[in-house]
Amino acid sequence: MPAMDALLQAQLDQRREQNLYRTRLNVASGCAATLQLGGRPLLNFCSNDYLGLASHPDVSRALKQAADRFGTGSGASHLISGHSTVHHALEEQLADFTGRPRALLYSTGYMANMGVINALVGRRDLVLQDQLNHASLLDGGRLSQAECRRYKHADYAALEQRLTQSSAPRKLIVTDGVFSMDGDLAPLAQLCASAERHQAWLMVDDAHGFGVLGKQGGGLVEELNLSIDQVPVLVGTLGKSVGTFGAFVAGSEALIETLIQFSRSYIYTTAMPPAIAAATLASLQILRRENWRREKLQQLVGQFRRGAEQIGLSLMASTTPIQPLLINDDQKVMQVSLALRERGIWVGAIRPPTVPSGSGRLRITFSASHSEEQVDQLLDALDRLGISQ
Repeated sequence: MPAMDALLQAQLDQRREQNLYRTRLNVASGCAATLQLGGRPLLNFCSNDYLGLASHPDVSRALKQAADRFGTGSGASHLISGHSTVHHALEEQLADFTGRPRALLYSTGYMANMGVINALVGRRDLVLQDQLNHASLLDGGRLSQAECRRYKHADYAALEQRLTQSSAPRKLIVTDGVFSMDGDLAPLAQLCASAERHQAWLMVDDAHGFGVLGKQGGGLVEELNLSIDQVPVLVGTLGKSVGTFGAFVAGSEALIETLIQFSRSYIYTTAMPPAIAAATLASLQILRRENWRREKLQQLVGQFRRGAEQIGLSLMASTTPIQPLLINDDQKVMQVSLALRERGIWVGAIRPPTVPSGSGRLRITFSASHSEEQVDQLLDALDRLGISQ
């Protein structure tokens, strides 16, 4: 075995021994309430398709029609020849939906977070991040060459202390809106107040709130009625509630033009296919029109939490479609996940390094495409496994 492979294999073996090895499963169907895996159907409680739009026929139809017109690829970056009229139309609709002057499309949420942070701060500046922020935000801070500090989860008093001690010319506060592994909400009102007191900028990645929270689905920023002055940098993804692919940043004219000029992950990558942008336009229209999807989603979450309490399950304090069930054993969480799969239910098993060591959990997620009967089926399976705390 070559020297490189020997070193890598030892590292892989260690990860397997620690019960942290990750594997991929081949799904033979589209994203829906039921997935096909290995020739059998499984109830899907592990996707981020919160509004059930990933397989909506109108969205699929828009993609097919746009593919006939534009082809399957954009062929270039946005700044060369890859920025089509349908990309531009989607940016305008996203700006209108978020109530901001401009929006800018990115190929992925990871690229958006990396690109925004690196375009806004650099050496001598300060980036302050919630301890539980998504990896893309943390990586963006590290690569920016700014001073990066993390504050205890949702602890705005700790944030305030770090801001008071800093003399950096630019101070950027970065937080998830809805935290992807705990399902709880960032204390945005308090973060906004701290940012204002210390002339800092606030960046919110509302990937898991966009489409779900707010009266119109505009996310946590809309739900709390926060202005662009309070949250100048808003990031959202399109591969979760919207059911397609990609991401966007919404903000002022100056912000978006700055990103076009300085955001490397925007400048130096191929634009998303125009057909995906067309599908997203169709999905965004449904999201804005059909409020019943958010209402049903909240009803299902309430049904699950009431049922979980009755059978003694240890849920975290989340009111969002992300409902983590703590197992607190990184080996046992895999065993429980596999046992559920044997019973026809697919739930994600989350282990370190995604979550802290010893806090393994089932990450149960809900979609408007689920039925009440399917939620009851999940609760019954959990009850039969006898994992109440």
